[in-house]
Amino acid sequence: MSMISEKELLKLMADLESDRVERTVSTNDTTKFREAICAFSNDFANHRQPGYLLIGVEDKSGKGCGLRATDELLRNLAGLRQDGEILPLPALSVAKIALTDGSGDVVIVEVQPSDLPPVRCRGRIYIRVGPRRAVANETEERILSERRVAMARTFDARPCPEARLEDLEIDLFLHVYRKAAVAEEIIRANNRSLEEQMAALRFFDLGRDCPTHAGVLLFGKRPTHFLPGAYLQYLRIGGAQLADPVKVSRELDGNLIGMIRSLDALLDGIIEARPIRVSHLRDETAWDYPAGPLREFLLNAICHRSYESNAPVRFHCYEDRIEVKNPGGLYGQASPANFPRETDYRNPILAEALRTLGFVNRFGRGVLDAQEALKRNGNEPARFEFDPASVTVQVGRSRRFLDNKS
Repeated sequence: MSMISEKELLKLMADLESDRVERTVSTNDTTKFREAICAFSNDFANHRQPGYLLIGVEDKSGKGCGLRATDELLRNLAGLRQDGEILPLPALSVAKIALTDGSGDVVIVEVQPSDLPPVRCRGRIYIRVGPRRAVANETEERILSERRVAMARTFDARPCPEARLEDLEIDLFLHVYRKAAVAEEIIRANNRSLEEQMAALRFFDLGRDCPTHAGVLLFGKRPTHFLPGAYLQYLRIGGAQLADPVKVSRELDGNLIGMIRSLDALLDGIIEARPIRVSHLRDETAWDYPAGPLREFLLNAICHRSYESNAPVRFHCYEDRIEVKNPGGLYGQASPANFPRETDYRNPILAEALRTLGFVNRFGRGVLDAQEALKRNGNEPARFEFDPASVTVQVGRSRRFLDNKS
């Protein structure tokens, strides 16, 4: 099922001067595909209409090349949305049409304009200039940044009018984030102000002359001064109920980069291990919880929570289980019926930042991979509870660990 008809497709194939269409006969040039998707997402001409990458079409003639499209090709193209090379995540759909004149199949990648430009592919901003693709210069990048202000819908993209540039740790942005997010040659050629550089990455609002909420959360000296719930509460509880005695209580606050680093150290200190005998000559280590899934659930809570709430992320360790609770229910297209296979992002700029910094390896698979890791460790699958105001995940201790308790 295609998003356009064959008649509409033939018009796109024939219009060789359009800045909304790119044609190619290649089926495996993923670098070219990503750059084209990035350029259409940026919609520099401001058409506010989809762009189309047409695979199986001669660029110079606009004719079909005899392609026979496979399901594998369609899956690979759809996978470009969430492989983390294009940020923020593009909105695209993939389909094919078999041309009735017998000149083969055409695979259509329809790309929607982004609400959060500029979009980057591997640290570079691509745009369409007439029928060709190019890397945006500083002026073009600024135009995209200014356009975003009027379209910003998510809380992390909105300005934080009480904050100022001096409320941010600028060295953290320049020497950690910018280095990871922007291609080296772009940094070397940079003649823009600091505010313009941060605005291009969605951390500063040039019109309001203030950081965005994402900028405050990622680089702020005191994010809770502006967003009171922007911290994590950790409790170690000596029992199975919240009313039981609290053994350890900590609060992790500060900017999210520092908070996540502190969280990694916290996990290292609370996970227990013991040797178990698997043969007369060999022991293995049993863990009460595998670190990877706990980290995944905590990062999800930090990234996807509602920062409009004054409540913190709660990380409670009981004698028999761990619970992570974040303010804000499932967002957008995600629902209890389709979770975790359907993903949507309450804070897409924060999600992009975690991927850029390497805290998250890929989008859309984290919970599924975590469940597999729990199974390998001898834990029951994580249980999720949803209500309109929060999401809670519970993980019980490993049966393998408990059965070998001395």
